[in-house]
Amino acid sequence: MYPERTDSTTTLSPIEIKAFVPAKDFELSKRFYESIGFEMSSQFGDVAYFKFGSCAFLLQDFYEPAHSKNFVMHLLVQEIDSWHKHLLDAGVERTFGAKVTDIQQQPWGMFEFFMLDPSGVLWRIAQAA
Repeated sequence: MYPERTDSTTTLSPIEIKAFVPAKDFELSKRFYESIGFEMSSQFGDVAYFKFGSCAFLLQDFYEPAHSKNFVMHLLVQEIDSWHKHLLDAGVERTFGAKVTDIQQQPWGMFEFFMLDPSGVLWRIAQAA
């Protein structure tokens, strides 16, 4: 059972939020995310926990084409040029069939590029202007 609170106050402060990212080929997706710098901290059955700095997500061995093609992750970074170069240098397009677009300035003021992972999940990688 959960420990009982001894004071009269309660808190709604969240600790963390993570998405369950779908994977068409679980093993390929694990290698893909490790190749771009995410660390697989653990795996239990069909779910693997990935983190990079303070960012994390759960990769799941689940694939539904319509779901995967409508799934979007947003990664806010400090230096978009470094991330863009890092992904291209990692060879994600050649090795994993991923797609990486050019960097664009968006009307809302962010610089952003898109990456499609091997399962068709869209990653919007952005930097505040």
